[in-house]
Amino acid sequence: MDPELIDRLRTDLDSAGYDAPAVTALLGAAADDARRRGVRAPARRALDERGGTRLALLIRLFLLGDPLTGEELADALPALGPAGAHRLGLVAAAGDAAAGCRAALSLNPVEIVDARSAEPVAWRILSDLDDQLRGGPARPDHVMGVGGATRSLIAQAPPGEVERALDLGTGCGVVALHLALRGPVVATDISERALELARANARLNGLEERIEFRRGDLFAPVSGEAFELILSNPPFVITPRGAGGPVYAYRDGGLAGDALAERVIAEGPARLAPGGQLLCLANWESPWGGSGLERVRGWIETAAGATGPLDAWVIERDRVDPAGYAETWARDGGARPGGADFERLMSGWLDDFAARRVVAIGLGAVRIRRRGAVAGADGATPGADSGGASTTVVHVDQAAGAYSAEPPGARLAAAFEAGVAAARMDDAAVLEARWVIDDAVAEEREHRPGEEAPRAIALRTERPIARRVTADPLLAAAMGACDGELSLRRIADALAQILEIDAAAAAEALVASVRELTWFGMLAVAGTADASGTAGASGAPGTAGTRPRGTAR
Repeated sequence: MDPELIDRLRTDLDSAGYDAPAVTALLGAAADDARRRGVRAPARRALDERGGTRLALLIRLFLLGDPLTGEELADALPALGPAGAHRLGLVAAAGDAAAGCRAALSLNPVEIVDARSAEPVAWRILSDLDDQLRGGPARPDHVMGVGGATRSLIAQAPPGEVERALDLGTGCGVVALHLALRGPVVATDISERALELARANARLNGLEERIEFRRGDLFAPVSGEAFELILSNPPFVITPRGAGGPVYAYRDGGLAGDALAERVIAEGPARLAPGGQLLCLANWESPWGGSGLERVRGWIETAAGATGPLDAWVIERDRVDPAGYAETWARDGGARPGGADFERLMSGWLDDFAARRVVAIGLGAVRIRRRGAVAGADGATPGADSGGASTTVVHVDQAAGAYSAEPPGARLAAAFEAGVAAARMDDAAVLEARWVIDDAVAEEREHRPGEEAPRAIALRTERPIARRVTADPLLAAAMGACDGELSLRRIADALAQILEIDAAAAAEALVASVRELTWFGMLAVAGTADASGTAGASGAPGTAGTRPRGTAR
């Protein structure tokens, strides 16, 4: 796309105030929410009542899919003009001369949460038309705009600046834009159309000088290079080969089963600098008698054989059966139940899964760090023993709870650090460490009226992922004492006397619980700094230094 025309478009959008808050203010929150769901009548009524501005014309064109006359288009985009809009491919004839023109591309003002900022980051994103506006099947090289998966990836990303980052499979380029806020970026894609739109979006949002775009398959365009941070939302959808259905580049990587996810996870660590992290979204298969999470663990351990020790966290956010998975992606391609196309697609997917004896598909995220001199305040992971430093740590986790309302990236990074630190400690080091409870942890006790002792105790947190952990009196009391003052050994010994239980058994139980709760973001070693910049010391503002808050039930 012509950079000069992109600059003119940017001038028009700036002068019209074309951004997400302005759109919501003009339409009203209810009408704007309906528009996002594909129900456009309330938005049209709002514009009939409060329209008449350039912003209203842009909303009609790009967000509602309504045609504009040539005069209206000239009013909406005075610097770019109708001829420039056609040259950019923004608009196309609506069918006949009297109907004017319609949008040929989506141009969406979006706001996306990022752990770097307390406020959402605003962008204007060009992409191919979505299902609601297209009115027909997507082209094979369809370039998606900003979807839920992309928003989730950005929200989970660690917030710190980096010297060099990679956006693997950039699509429309919005992940590259967020990485560009952290430092220089290389963005790759196998689709030339995706790269064309990503370059336009970088120019449109004023970040083209910080992003280098390269075409190629997976890591081929960056062979021999290393990055501090790699983010990837690859085309990971498990798609039957040769089933005769539509093949869309944005979701289908062209490999059988979950082989594309395996390649990203197995090959990605070799492209990391020491201490660098890879964060990707993926789907993985669970065959009959096997575990999808354990298969992903195997991919990571294979990568570690080539790169040296790795730290990894695999989070399965959902697990679906083959029929549910097939239905989701058959619908995504435009087929609907009852039609011949839908039944054919469903049969193709189910036959493909049956051939590999797949009984479930996991959906989630994988975070991998190449071992390096990163972590505690003194430059080493607190409490790590020399043997643990040379051992790969892979934690697999099922976590379906909601992410915290704040962007979870910083809290996820802190839990990752704490979990790895605990995993690398031997039992004696865990017991000698002083632990601090996160201030978001609450305690719930369930009592039957008239009973003195609780029937059940649970520990609960809402960040970074909502969790609820059943606790016995020993663990609940120990968590209440984790204020950074006493070692876990002293806490265990004291509670063993109070509860009249064996001290060695109490210590063993607490060590196992501490290892688990660190991954939940509930505990960290005292004196370390979490990824949001707060110190894990008792009583400091914003730190994990308070006892569990009780909730009677």
